[in-house]
Amino acid sequence: MSRLIPFFGFLLLVALFGFGIWWNTQHDQREVPSPLINKPVPSYALPMLDDPSHTVTRDAMLGKPYLINVFGSWCIACGEEHPVLMTQGKNIGVPLVGYNYKDTPENAKAWLSQHGNPYDMIIVDAEGRTAIDFGVYGAPESFLVDAKGVIRYKHIGPLTDQVIANELKPAIAALGREMP
Repeated sequence: MSRLIPFFGFLLLVALFGFGIWWNTQHDQREVPSPLINKPVPSYALPMLDDPSHTVTRDAMLGKPYLINVFGSWCIACGEEHPVLMTQGKNIGVPLVGYNYKDTPENAKAWLSQHGNPYDMIIVDAEGRTAIDFGVYGAPESFLVDAKGVIRYKHIGPLTDQVIANELKPAIAALGREMP
C-alpha cells in the first residue's frame, strides 16, 4: 500500500494541472474584475498638472460623466495607447481626464509636450496613494464614471480602437440610457 502513495500523489497533481488548464481556457486572464464597478468613485482631492494650486475633487466632478485615464511618462504601454487617445480622445463622447500616476510634474509635462495632450484636464497623484483607493494595478488603466460619480466601466491596459469601439463607446451610450 505504501508503494502506491507516490502514484496517487502523481494522479492528484495531474488532476490539479488539468483543472488549472481547463480553468484558464474558460476565463480571460487579462480581465481583472474591479470591486468598484457600480460603486461611488473614492473621495479624492488632487492637484491639476497645469496649475498645482487648483485642486480637483470627486464632488467637483459630479454632474457629468467622464473617463479617467491613468498614465505616466515612465509607462511604455501608455506610449502605445497615446496615439489612440490623440485621435479618439475628443470624440469618445465624455471628457477625458488624465490621471498622472507616480510621476513628476516635470516629466509628465515634457512627455505631453513631446507626444501631445489629448486630455481635457490632468490631475496628479505623484505618490500613487489615491490610486490605491481606485484599485489601480498600474498604468494604463481607464475608469468610466457616470454623472452621479459611480464607476461604470474599468479597462486595464492600453485603450485601442477596438476596445473603444466595442467596449467603451457602448458603456458611454449606456450612461445616456440610465440618465432620467
